[in-house]
Amino acid sequence: MEGSNKPPQIMEVVKLQIPCPRSVNGIGLEPDPDWSFRTLLSELDALEKKLNISSSVPLPFTKNKSREFYGEKGTKRSSNTFVMKISDDEFEDSESENEEVHGHDRGLVKVARFNCDEIYFSGSDNDSDDKPCLEVQPYLMNEVGLVESGLHELTHEHQLGVKEEIRNAISALETDLTNESEESSSAHTKVEKYRAARREVERKFDVQYQRRIAEGLDNHLTAVQRHHELKSQIEERRIRNDAAHEEAKRREKALQEERLRQEKAKAEAEVQAKLKAEEANRIALEAKRIAEKEAAEKEAAKAPKAPTSEVPQTAALRGPNATSSGSLIAQSKGSENDKTNKSQSAGNMLRAAESALNLERERLQKLKELEGINQSLRSSSNEDFGSTERHIARLIRQIRGTKDNVTTKATELVKIFNNPRCPQAISIASFAKKMVSHCESPDNAPFACGHVIILVTSQFPQAMDLLVAELQRACIYTVPKHISYSKSAFDSKEAYWKVLGYREDDGKIESKKDYLKRLESYMRLYGALVQTEVAGRQNIHGLKEGWAWLARFLNALPANIYTAVALNAFLQTAGFALYRKYKSQFMKLLNIVSENFLNALRSQEDPELRPITADIQSYLEDKKFLLEPEGRTLQDSLLSSVMVPDATDSDYRAPSFYQHSRNYY
Repeated sequence: MEGSNKPPQIMEVVKLQIPCPRSVNGIGLEPDPDWSFRTLLSELDALEKKLNISSSVPLPFTKNKSREFYGEKGTKRSSNTFVMKISDDEFEDSESENEEVHGHDRGLVKVARFNCDEIYFSGSDNDSDDKPCLEVQPYLMNEVGLVESGLHELTHEHQLGVKEEIRNAISALETDLTNESEESSSAHTKVEKYRAARREVERKFDVQYQRRIAEGLDNHLTAVQRHHELKSQIEERRIRNDAAHEEAKRREKALQEERLRQEKAKAEAEVQAKLKAEEANRIALEAKRIAEKEAAEKEAAKAPKAPTSEVPQTAALRGPNATSSGSLIAQSKGSENDKTNKSQSAGNMLRAAESALNLERERLQKLKELEGINQSLRSSSNEDFGSTERHIARLIRQIRGTKDNVTTKATELVKIFNNPRCPQAISIASFAKKMVSHCESPDNAPFACGHVIILVTSQFPQAMDLLVAELQRACIYTVPKHISYSKSAFDSKEAYWKVLGYREDDGKIESKKDYLKRLESYMRLYGALVQTEVAGRQNIHGLKEGWAWLARFLNALPANIYTAVALNAFLQTAGFALYRKYKSQFMKLLNIVSENFLNALRSQEDPELRPITADIQSYLEDKKFLLEPEGRTLQDSLLSSVMVPDATDSDYRAPSFYQHSRNYY
């Protein structure tokens, strides 16, 4: 006021202090921060951008526009620091009195600026609106004027607006986060449902696929079973047809063999008759010569003695008579039962030891009686014994060179013999016949077959003579005997070959090569049979019979291609055992073979005899009788039994024993 001596009040600067702690979470606040409200907005924008970047799901709301604040009447407020102005009328007196002090400020007086930079905004929703946000501490004065009061009100309103905007922003952010969380949960739920649905679909697909696999496997197994059934039916039909065909062939063969036997018996009877007649004539001649000699001697004794002519006359009378008598005495002596039948007129047709012929007749008679019994049994019984015979043939075909195999087959054969449904005579006859015919096959194992024969015949001794009879009927050299060719005794060469054992198929005689192969196989079986020794079992036809065979062979049989093959096969199989038992005696027989038999073969100078002659000579020179023949000792097991199943028919063929022998045919 004019004229007043009261000094004017000086506007002091008030300091706004934020009612908050000086540090938050260990971070100290600046004592005098210099930031504006625009800086706060930029900080919030940066915070939102960081939230958008760090979120795995994009936020649905993104602020594109800066925040703007409005007043109570909707006017836009500036975030800059405000400036308060005062008119000239209110301070006229002050200007006059303080002209020296404020001489340069005539129009407007610039008042101190108030910044809201130190306001602390709490992020907590629990802050109360009634709590003062600003604490004003006056300095150097206790009372506040109108300007300070207005400034305080404006500041307060501005703070409330800012808080409201911040709350709205925080609420919007919370809403966005809630929506985002719900959408994320919803998306996660949808994903889980989708995965569950996919798992269910895959499970259904798996079940359906497994069902299809099971159906396919079932169909395949059904088809395989039908195929096997059809194959078994075809196999059974084939077996029946083969059995019928074999039975027909057997009967036809039996008829042919019967005719051959009759022809052979007739020829032998004729030969025997001729031999007996010749022997009778020889004896009669010898008796007549002796009688003439005695009469001449008596007459000479009665007549006067003439010294000059007595000796020459006696020598002339005794020379031929003495020779004939010596020949007769030599023929009458011989061995006890091993007399040979020789015919000079017939070219020595039948060559065999008398004892061997007697044994052959006895065995053949037993076999003939057994066949008659079996024929009556077949005709009187309604049973079909063909299945038993086929079973026996199948067991014999399955014989291999192992201990287990031999024992198993022998046990099964013994069971068949003891089966009351089939007569023992039929079983034994079938066993003998099938065993002999099996040795013709390329997969026969002679030593294994010998073991089976010993195991069976040790319980059924009558089977041995029948089997040997079948063997001698199939091969005359197992007797041993040989028949020489004579034009007077045989109408043709074919008839002679049939007597020797050649087979005729469709009116055609088999080749000499095939016949010699069969002859060798028969002799190998016979040689393996006589030398087989089984612990605890007796071999009725053992090494004693083998020694007798060799002696009869060397005494009676001539040296030719047939006897050479027979001798070589016998020595290859039985020579080792004969040497172990007889030692030096056996060596004497081998010397006879070397000196007589081989020399006789060489003297014939036949190219056909060279291979077999060389083979026998190699056996003697290399002393192969000291080496055990291959296959004689049965093996514990065969390596091929792991890969090759036990054959049930003749489809599978093992290596033949005699495939390794020299091919000298």
